[in-house]
Amino acid sequence: MAHDLTTAQPVIASERLSLRPLRPSDQGLIALYAGDLRVAQNTRSIPHPYPPGAAEALVTRAVADDRREDIWAMDASETGLAELLGLISLKRLSHDRSEIGYWVAPAFWNTGFATEAVQAIIAANPQGVKTLFAEVFQSNPVSARVLTNAGFDYIGDAEAFSVAQNCTVPIWTYLRKLA
Repeated sequence: MAHDLTTAQPVIASERLSLRPLRPSDQGLIALYAGDLRVAQNTRSIPHPYPPGAAEALVTRAVADDRREDIWAMDASETGLAELLGLISLKRLSHDRSEIGYWVAPAFWNTGFATEAVQAIIAANPQGVKTLFAEVFQSNPVSARVLTNAGFDYIGDAEAFSVAQNCTVPIWTYLRKLA
């Protein structure tokens, strides 16, 4: 596991992906993909329409020294695909717990990239945590399957506010013990 010198965030390799820190050149693809309603409506925080400057703000926040969340680009350029297929993140909840989140551009849905990225993060455990949490909207059973395929256990139902949907939606919550 190599570290990016600009962020002290590890670069994590998997079979088809390189999970790498965000860089300014990612802003265009982030804006394109996050601006797709199909992506935004499956997240808590992506607004729709996606506002100008939001991708730049995300990249700036992702490389800040005082960040509480590590965000990686799912980069498949070494296999002939795009430099950015989606994002995966770890938000630190405490010294031994983090929450994983991810989204993949619709053009790459049902290709196994989300599962591969989640499994790579678990294997690398870059934040050295003992427990990972995750949540998915109940309207998105494919993301739930990504988590269960990666060894997450369902722990219950809850609700979360979706900015793109402008309402509270039901979610499934998951947990994965790492140590």
